[in-house]
This record gives sequence, structure tokens and C-alpha cells, in this order.
Amino acid sequence: MERWLALELASTIRHDGDGGVTDDLATVRETALWIRRQGELLGGPAPSGELVVDETLRLAVIELRQGVRALFARVVSPAPPSPADAHRLMPADRAVAHLNAVAAREPVTPQLDWPLEGDPAIRLLSAQDDLSIRLMAQLARAAIDFLSGPRRVELRACTAPRCVRYFVKSHGRQEWCKPSCGNRARAARHYKRQRTDGAAGPALS
Repeated sequence: MERWLALELASTIRHDGDGGVTDDLATVRETALWIRRQGELLGGPAPSGELVVDETLRLAVIELRQGVRALFARVVSPAPPSPADAHRLMPADRAVAHLNAVAAREPVTPQLDWPLEGDPAIRLLSAQDDLSIRLMAQLARAAIDFLSGPRRVELRACTAPRCVRYFVKSHGRQEWCKPSCGNRARAARHYKRQRTDGAAGPALS
């Protein structure tokens, strides 16, 4: 299944399985674990030993996530955004400015990388020594790439009860982020129909 770094960042806010919402960036330790898990999407092993994950970096990642989720809400509009933060979204213009500012903190030069056996690809040569700035800029560029790319139009907010995820449709009829959400949504619809039919009472003869 295809993965997008911007979507992974947005999905650090998720349903906890018990009717509430959990945050994968709630602590410095959890933030460091999340960064390590993004190794492949970050273009190789994610920074660990060299990168100092502290409270300042955690809050910076959270602020960037707020911008990404605000722009995801703009993408899915006029459909409702994820209910996790629909009441406190960053204004869209501020979110755009923030993503651009964070991406600009790392000056990069595109380099052509073309091995003898393989396809050509772009490698970005960084002029920034601070690994935390490099990480933040990479997260911001990933969001910019996604939001300006062709898969943006397939972005949806899952409408299953209690789900707060955004997802990219993998086929034309997909309504929910995963099968378990589809099962929960269908069960809720069935329950609602039963209550409506029961409230209507027996038909008069």
C-alpha cells in the first residue's frame, strides 16, 4: 500500500479504540519513536542518534501537523473535516505560509542520481547542518508535494463513527479508511434504521 509522509504526519492524531482520540506525538519519547518509524519515507534510515528530539522539536512537529491538517480540511471541503480538530483548525492562509516558511529553512540543491542499473531520481543536497531543521523542512516539503500533487483530489476524511483519519482513496467506491471502519459505519446505519422504523410504530390497517 502506498504511503505518504504528509498523511502519516496527519494520522498521528487517531482514534484510540475506546471512543476517544490519542496523539502519537504526546511526549518527546513518542515523537522520537514516530520519527524513527518514518525512515523509509524520509529517504533512508530516519535520524536517531544524531538527531536530538526534545520538547522544542516535538512542539514544532505538532505545529506543522496543525498546518497540514488545516489544509487537508480545505482539500475535503465542502465535506466535513476530521472531527478530531475541526473546531480549532489553523486558518488556511496561515497554514500555507507556515509550510512554506518551514520548507525554506533548509537550502537544498537538486542533484541527479542515476545508478548504472536503475532509474534516474532526484537527490536533494542540503546546505543545512542542523538535523532538526532538516527534518522539519523535509516534513514540510512532503506536505507541499502531496498537496500540489495528483493524489490530493482523492483525499477524504473518514466518516465512520469515532474515526478521525484522513485517507487517500485507492478505488472509486471507497468510502472509509479501512474495512473495520466500513463495518462500523454499516452497523451504525443499520441500528439507526431500526430505531427509526421502531419509532414510527406499527402501520395502521
